[in-house]
Amino acid sequence: MLVVNSLSPVFAQQQLLFFQTDWGNELSVDEFLKRTKNDGYDGIEVWFPSDESVQKELKAGLEKYDLKIMFLHGTNKGLPYDEALKSYEENLQKIIAWNPIKINSHTGSDYWTLEQNKAFIDVTVTASKESGIPIVHETHRSRFSYSVPLTVAMVKAAPELRLNLDISHWMVVHERLIKLDDPLLQQVLSKVDHIHARIGFAEGPQVNNPAAPEWQTALDTHLDIWEHIIRNSAQDIYTITTEFGPPPYLPTVPFSNVPIADQWEANVFIMKALKARFAND
Repeated sequence: MLVVNSLSPVFAQQQLLFFQTDWGNELSVDEFLKRTKNDGYDGIEVWFPSDESVQKELKAGLEKYDLKIMFLHGTNKGLPYDEALKSYEENLQKIIAWNPIKINSHTGSDYWTLEQNKAFIDVTVTASKESGIPIVHETHRSRFSYSVPLTVAMVKAAPELRLNLDISHWMVVHERLIKLDDPLLQQVLSKVDHIHARIGFAEGPQVNNPAAPEWQTALDTHLDIWEHIIRNSAQDIYTITTEFGPPPYLPTVPFSNVPIADQWEANVFIMKALKARFAND
């Protein structure tokens, strides 16, 4: 069992890398990358673009602004199972060819069995070993990892599984703020190699504004978990994506559909809040 207050003595040797999401982005590729760089991010996390012209523009922009990239990948749940598995493996190889720093996978389906979902994980374990690119599986509603107990079961069934923890999903699935000392949560923390930093609560996967004082308890609960994971990780470089999303994740004013907060500012706020936890190291 992990000791909740244990701090790794090697943390001072670690480096935190922050990635910005392009979820909901309406800027041009160049403007998005420029703003990302100017606000202190180290890279971006995006879905692999199918358009070759966008691929070229993205590659040029990453070099221009000296930014790293993580790609999202996912199981197409709309396909029959066998087709979904085949497509997943084929598209994964296309992403690997780009040599991203990591690949984050939306894996499987909550409608499939543990054994069916494990087949996707087995594909990534092999691909990661062959390519040297870390592949993590996001804890996410509608996927194999939509709840804490089922994720624990998969960890036991697939010992080489590595996770991207987006615990905001579990807060709403279980309708409570899951604390760091939760016995089931403790069983998956050592498997987490990437973090999606968004603040969830008992009734939703995203608070309206993480800077608002009414969300302080939720903010601290998430920060405590993230800090513990990072400090106890053996990774020399730890990656975090700030992932507050646009409407309808971000609440809007009725009838006008105007967002009640700024998505970009929320993500920068979370990055700064995490950095503050390590400011004195």
